[in-house]
Amino acid sequence: MTAAVERPAPRRGAVGTPRTTVSLQESYERCRELNRAYGTTYYWAAQVLPKVKRHHVHALYGFCRYADDIVDDLGPVPTDVRAKALADFGDRFFEDLEVGDSTDPVLKAVIHTVRAFDLDASFFRRFLTSMTMDLTIDHYDTWDDLRVYMDGSAAVIGEMMLPILEPEDLAATRPHAMDLGDAFQLTNFIRDAGEDLERGRVYLPMDDLRAFGADPWEQRVTPEWIRAVDFQIERCNELYRSADLGIAMLPPESAVAIRTARILYSGILDEVVANGYDVFTKRARVSLRRKLTVAATNYGGGALRHIRDRRSRGAARS
Repeated sequence: MTAAVERPAPRRGAVGTPRTTVSLQESYERCRELNRAYGTTYYWAAQVLPKVKRHHVHALYGFCRYADDIVDDLGPVPTDVRAKALADFGDRFFEDLEVGDSTDPVLKAVIHTVRAFDLDASFFRRFLTSMTMDLTIDHYDTWDDLRVYMDGSAAVIGEMMLPILEPEDLAATRPHAMDLGDAFQLTNFIRDAGEDLERGRVYLPMDDLRAFGADPWEQRVTPEWIRAVDFQIERCNELYRSADLGIAMLPPESAVAIRTARILYSGILDEVVANGYDVFTKRARVSLRRKLTVAATNYGGGALRHIRDRRSRGAARS
């Protein structure tokens, strides 16, 4: 499972789009469509953001989805062809970034967002490095090894988002934003263990699995598998707890959106447990109704409570 983006059923034809004349509005709309169709948790969380910020979130999702599809959804294409396609995509992005514009239907919006918030180009290099790792690495022995991969596939996305969210103290918020990215990614790894096996990959640390005597290749829910997954769920919850500290540092209009994503995504872990830890024949899903309800609650009462709390703390300090 590459990148901290949600994976639906595989689709085709998402990459390799030819250059053509496209307006900035059309490009942002294309990114919005990708986000709504293939990343519904993030999409509905983004709807809680002020309208002026939403399209930038869609653009970053579009970039990640574009690269992710090259790695996983090109069909029966040899690894060297995928590697060249990913390298070409990176070259095109950085060339267009240097120019300050793009004719690519997705990258045009991405370039605009990067320049609007002066996002560091190294964020995107780290992301693409992790995508490249997926072409040749099919497992990670230790949690530390996995965190190297997750730095580019997940943590860096939290860093990309921060300038858009505009915390008062960006440096203090950054490690918590990175932990939220890792929490989302580890949630994916748990939920998608069965799908990843079909691609010949295991993203849960091998030494943890061995410690509990769990063999994911058996694709059976055993007591050993349950204990191994519980261990990863607790690790994930630790990351979410760190993320909560960062969410509290965000301005109200940003905090409610990120809190929405955090509530919805962590809910996937509850569904894994409710499914009896069966990630091999069942897919843990948070229903669309639940997504809409959480988004609406955070946008309404939750947002107002957060604003009142912030104002109360400010009054107490004055």
